[in-house]
Amino acid sequence: MTAKDRRDDTAVLVVDLDGTLIRSDTLYETFWAGMAEDWRTLFTALSALGQGRAALKRRLALRARLDPERLPYNQAVLDHIQAWRKNGGRTVLVTAADESLAQAIADHLELFDEVHGSDGRHNLKGPVKARFLVERYGEGGYVYMGDSAADLPVWRGARKAVTVDARAGLRRRVAALGVETDDIASERGWAWLTQLRPHQWLKNVLVFVPLLAAHTMNAQLLLSALLAFAAFSLVSSSGYVLNDLMDLAADRAHPRKRNRPLASGRLPITVGTAMMPMLLGAGLVLAALGGGLLLAVIAAYFVLTTTYSMVLKQHAIADIGTLAALYTLRIIAGGMATGIAPSVWLLAFSMFFFFALAAVKRLAELVDLSKRGGGAAKRRGYLVEDLPLVSQMTTASGYISVLVLALYLNSPGVQDLYSAPWLLWGICLVLMYWISRVVLVAHRGLMDDDPVIYAVREPKSLVCIVLAGLFAVGAAVL
Repeated sequence: MTAKDRRDDTAVLVVDLDGTLIRSDTLYETFWAGMAEDWRTLFTALSALGQGRAALKRRLALRARLDPERLPYNQAVLDHIQAWRKNGGRTVLVTAADESLAQAIADHLELFDEVHGSDGRHNLKGPVKARFLVERYGEGGYVYMGDSAADLPVWRGARKAVTVDARAGLRRRVAALGVETDDIASERGWAWLTQLRPHQWLKNVLVFVPLLAAHTMNAQLLLSALLAFAAFSLVSSSGYVLNDLMDLAADRAHPRKRNRPLASGRLPITVGTAMMPMLLGAGLVLAALGGGLLLAVIAAYFVLTTTYSMVLKQHAIADIGTLAALYTLRIIAGGMATGIAPSVWLLAFSMFFFFALAAVKRLAELVDLSKRGGGAAKRRGYLVEDLPLVSQMTTASGYISVLVLALYLNSPGVQDLYSAPWLLWGICLVLMYWISRVVLVAHRGLMDDDPVIYAVREPKSLVCIVLAGLFAVGAAVL
């Protein structure tokens, strides 16, 4: 800050909260925090909205408490405020967010001389905020930091306009006001693409399993399976967005998940909220093109994953069973898309195998929690003391999946599908080794959050995949 910026008059630095001081929006934050605790928050919000946005903000602020310490603050804005205060300037937080939330954040930061926000009746935004600031500090008596077009009336009466992460069009409109301007920009990158979690689409290749298991392949069936894959990818990404919106507080308390786009603020929470229904709608349209049965299965998948995000993930064992069911639904969807019904053997193997993988995920989280000295997993139904039991469930379910595969190899149908079925026993050995190794790695705290992604990145797991593939090909062609 230059010498001319030193405060020797009544000018103050006025800072907006949503999208400026924090890289998020407290209205959406409180809504999703409330939804995470009680799905009836949706109806509370709709009821309050009829009384105006200020009433909505007050109702949600009372219903869901935010932790000011873990909100995604914009460090560049914090630095600007601290520099202003260091040079003797006064700073004020003025926001359309509910005043109770603004005060809690100000108390945490200890950077503001005054705090003003919406009071449940008046929404302190746009022209209302502009009039308030002019009446309190005078025309040209304040420098204003904001981020949206709603702040244009406020900047019009300011001595200086500071835009935060504003698009080029908004910066041009601010410059046209004839006031001195400055801009603070953050690098967001491809946060929206990261939020889709395209690497997780690897799980959706399970829709091709019925084709491969039945040894049936042609262009039409392959196209049907690809359609199911695309539909599942869009709908599953919608579920990931919903899950991250519901888990904002838990993710911010996690050493790795806090870097996710929504938790870190790299992707605005308003964008995430809009992405969820758009992805879902696109996925369901594609599913409908594949027929009513495929649409029904994918719709059931979304209902189940939504129930998981809102309720089931907080209940021990039920969360693992749900994740296993979500994997198995992908296989069923592949069968519905291609008209090839999965066998009982395939479904039984899937349930046990994916129950083991889901349990490995919880095992890894509990090991990580134990290392951090925690007692209970946030928004999970597990304690650190449950670690041995979860480990036993993982191993037992994994070994049972191997047993199901072994029994399948002795079934009469195998002789018709494979010319050398005895080679398939090699898959049993590889699978038993891999499951044992994954449990060991998770126990040592070296497992990534998702074992499926771990399997395609870790060298020894890749060797196991190649060996299993060679045994399967050999059994079919020799």
